[in-house]
Amino acid sequence: MDLGLSGKTVLVTGATRGIGREVARAYATEGARVALTYHTDRSAAEAIADELGAARDQAFAVPYSLDDPAAAAQATAAVVQRWGALDILVANAVRRPPRRDAGVRFEDVDDEQWLPVVHDNLGGTIRLTRLAVAEMRCRTWGRIVLLSSHNALGGGSGQEFLGAAKAALHGFARSLAWDVGKDGILVNVVCPGLTTTADVLSRLPAPVRERETAGTPTGRLSAPEDVARTVLFLGSAANGNTTGETVTVSGGR
Repeated sequence: MDLGLSGKTVLVTGATRGIGREVARAYATEGARVALTYHTDRSAAEAIADELGAARDQAFAVPYSLDDPAAAAQATAAVVQRWGALDILVANAVRRPPRRDAGVRFEDVDDEQWLPVVHDNLGGTIRLTRLAVAEMRCRTWGRIVLLSSHNALGGGSGQEFLGAAKAALHGFARSLAWDVGKDGILVNVVCPGLTTTADVLSRLPAPVRERETAGTPTGRLSAPEDVARTVLFLGSAANGNTTGETVTVSGGR
């Protein structure tokens, strides 16, 4: 299948590891030019950009933070100034809530701990999407893929605030599709299940992973590459008319 990505420009946020890194690789493999954002690990982002063709101007790294309006504008402008257009946005960056100490209940979490989780994951993603839409609407073509979380659908202990922010993206995309659809812009959400990123493998005990695997129809957890392939299709020209949808990549859970 021709995904129609050769020469397209893609901005992937949170691209230094895990799902974001595999998404960037997937687009580059299909001939797209990829801008990869990083929050703190510049060297990792530049190493991936080198791998994806920085020397041929096929990739570059750009700083970005969900809580910084200036960073969103700068990242968008960097892509347009360098390549003349922003065709595809993959909003993968996430602000995770701090770990709760044992015995700390939902109602005991201070405002300064939970408000930034909701504000940055929801507000920061909307802010960047607005900037991307403004660029795409000028050219009457664009694809937007927002990364959600299994906590938005299945819930999780201590994940109320992240779950709230990520679930809100589903409603956001559903309505945004009505605003931008006639201008050739499609917007969708990909909701990964528990995925075998390096972070999950390091912090989630093996018995827990085995239990989760046993409850999955396919008999395995998703790899980052599984999620990346779904993101790749939805954010490509091969996706001709799928918009406002939430696609779950969870092995059938």
